[in-house]
Amino acid sequence: MISQLHVHILENQDPLFLGLLHRQLNNCIQLTTGKIHQDLPHYQMLVAGRPDPAALSHSPALQWLVIPFAGVPVETQGLMQNYPTISVHNLHHNARPTAELALALLFAAAKNLLPYDQALRKSDWTPRYEGNPGLLLHGCPVCIFGFGAVGKEVGRLCSALDMEVTGVRAGAQPGEIWKGIPVLPTALLQKQLVKTQILILTVPLTENTRGLIAKEELCMLRKPSVLINISRGQVVEEEALYEALFDGTLSAAGLDVWYAYPSDRPSRRSTQPSRYPFFKLPNVVLSPHRGGASDQTEVLRAEALAHLIHAASKGEELWNRVDLDRGY
Repeated sequence: MISQLHVHILENQDPLFLGLLHRQLNNCIQLTTGKIHQDLPHYQMLVAGRPDPAALSHSPALQWLVIPFAGVPVETQGLMQNYPTISVHNLHHNARPTAELALALLFAAAKNLLPYDQALRKSDWTPRYEGNPGLLLHGCPVCIFGFGAVGKEVGRLCSALDMEVTGVRAGAQPGEIWKGIPVLPTALLQKQLVKTQILILTVPLTENTRGLIAKEELCMLRKPSVLINISRGQVVEEEALYEALFDGTLSAAGLDVWYAYPSDRPSRRSTQPSRYPFFKLPNVVLSPHRGGASDQTEVLRAEALAHLIHAASKGEELWNRVDLDRGY
């Protein structure tokens, strides 16, 4: 039990988030925010996605770094290798909003919604009589690659639709089952793909997963096949994905993650998300990396961080610890 836990939030946060967090913390928690300065008291927990050495070295009492989102920035992963006594933890408050977006992309892609919408806006009804009627999801075999917090939530929603769900994750044990869903190790991914019509990617980007889904893997999927990517763009080989959608190897895709992002505010209106013209393909649903965004995301973030802080104040072992060698 820590009599007085000091938590410092490095980045400027939304006032709504800070207000929600303050209301949930008990009196033994001291909370400060903003840049590091000489007079700042020593803190045991630092909340920051991209801390600098000054923030990590200011307090000799620092035990925990909490990244206030899912995933670990590459620069943070490398930096924290130099601080082995500080444990790194994620927040997975975004699991449900991200899973809901995955389902939205799945429905839009599998049911061919966008071409129908665009045609009817021009008073054109012909797709109703001549177009792709869409894929029946009931009973459809789904593989969720990356069966962590988000993947499990996606799996729960797909199971509720009576889809045939299988999870794949690194380190899965033989015979592993989660709430009725079989979970396989990554070594069996290709074997599972030949049984799969819908591939949903929720896996973190690491050196092991970068480019892991390439032409060979896309060709393995049962036809008609749909890919949903809410993980990171680079998990799927860029050219192979475009070609598979262009030539019909993939029937459709819903993509929330990309290969190029705006570098500054002015470029937000002029940055193509890929060197390939995905925007010209009628069988792709494009989403600008909305991920876990929702009207309740900051509420969920505050709740998740408050629970983690209270656990630390009670001397409990903290969850969502990041393995810096693996990158998640």
